[in-house]
Amino acid sequence: MSEVVGPEGGRMRELLLVGPGTVDLTAIDPRSTPGLPAAAGRGPTRKEWARAQVELIGAELGRQQEMLYASAQSAAGPGGATSAPAQADAGLDGNRPRRVLLVLQAMDCGGKDGTVKRVAGAMNPLGLHIRSFGPPTEEELRHDFLWRVRRALPPPGYVGVFNRSHYEDVLIARVEGLVDEATWRSRYAIINDFERELTEQAVTVVKVMLHISYDEQGERLMERLTDPAKFWKYNPSDLDTRARWDDYQAAYAEAFERCGTDAAPWFVVPADRKWYRDWAVAHLMRETFDGLDLGYPPADFDVERERDRLRSQRRE
Repeated sequence: MSEVVGPEGGRMRELLLVGPGTVDLTAIDPRSTPGLPAAAGRGPTRKEWARAQVELIGAELGRQQEMLYASAQSAAGPGGATSAPAQADAGLDGNRPRRVLLVLQAMDCGGKDGTVKRVAGAMNPLGLHIRSFGPPTEEELRHDFLWRVRRALPPPGYVGVFNRSHYEDVLIARVEGLVDEATWRSRYAIINDFERELTEQAVTVVKVMLHISYDEQGERLMERLTDPAKFWKYNPSDLDTRARWDDYQAAYAEAFERCGTDAAPWFVVPADRKWYRDWAVAHLMRETFDGLDLGYPPADFDVERERDRLRSQRRE
């Protein structure tokens, strides 16, 4: 196998898209494999096939990421000013260098870290901007909830990955009662305005919920309690959160309903099968890059002249 095989039944951005209206997560099977082609085969071979495909897709993502980064560097020009040739490059939106932001959300053990390792790990770390969001610090609590998120946005030309995100402020803040209902409800509109602002700044936002089942989460938590090498991944509060599973599912569903926009839609990836999760997210990112119609920036110097100069420096 030496080429990428596309999904069957449509693009992954269509197959995994959360549509308008009320969202019922119980209707989405966490073990399902939307788009998986017949070429994947059956049984264990599907896992091997998918992992090989992720490697191939990763090579494409790396090339696209390089074009994104190169376009931004060309736009900056000497001294940081946008150069005229770069303004017309396909890697720019108007005069704005593009950025891509992958937002990952999931219940505990949903596979956010694994997705970052498998998918983002295929890209050049020099062009990656990965940030995780835990409980806010005292300094962060002195600001509005988006303050720390804005500070974590990827620079122009970079691919950013949020491991958890501003959505924690309408998920955990809601379920655990960290703020009153009027406060967390007001945040939906604020988030929509924020994400619309990002798209206007040439940031392409890809929001992914890794959807695992209650039973699968239980198995993964038990692994963390059984393997000493995984004790560090476990926190007793994980079981407190698990006890409120239904409340969290309802919070996710409302976040999808209220913050799934044309500018920044939500995608739900069935994630009980880790190999499918990685394959699906890799394809989502591939399709996202394809939609940007990127290209390497043209030279802003006389190529022939520089070749002649190089030849003239040969030593006998």
